[in-house]
Amino acid sequence: MAPQNPLKPVAGMAALDQRLRRAESVACHPRLRVTALEAALGTRFTSDTIAALRRRFPRTRFVWLIGADNLAQMHRWRRWQAIFTQVPVAALDRSPYSHRALAGKAARRFARARVPAGRAGVLAGRAPPAWVFLHQRPHPASATAIRARARGKGAG
Repeated sequence: MAPQNPLKPVAGMAALDQRLRRAESVACHPRLRVTALEAALGTRFTSDTIAALRRRFPRTRFVWLIGADNLAQMHRWRRWQAIFTQVPVAALDRSPYSHRALAGKAARRFARARVPAGRAGVLAGRAPPAWVFLHQRPHPASATAIRARARGKGAG
């Protein structure tokens, strides 16, 4: 979990320890571990975090997961193209952002590296750049509504 997304306003954002506790309360799979890894590594940007992880775990094959909402605006990220050249990427469908994400700058820039969804299982073994867009059944929960409920303001 990142200390603070540089593209999001600090106002209204819960403190890192609160966000960690919330994430732990919903991470109900034994293989999921919630950490403040970026705080521990001292990194702020995804490309730096990936580079640090690859140095620390040189034999581990990472796949970076991203939601369609972030893929749509990824061209605003620091060294965004390096992310695609460091590790394979799996982008997860998140309506209503998916069409904008697939037509966006990142998807267009790496269009030739896109792997069909049916081949997603081999993504970790592919040399970057390689990425897949995974369609999934939408989940009705809204992060904004969840945060509002946590603050006692009701869903909205």
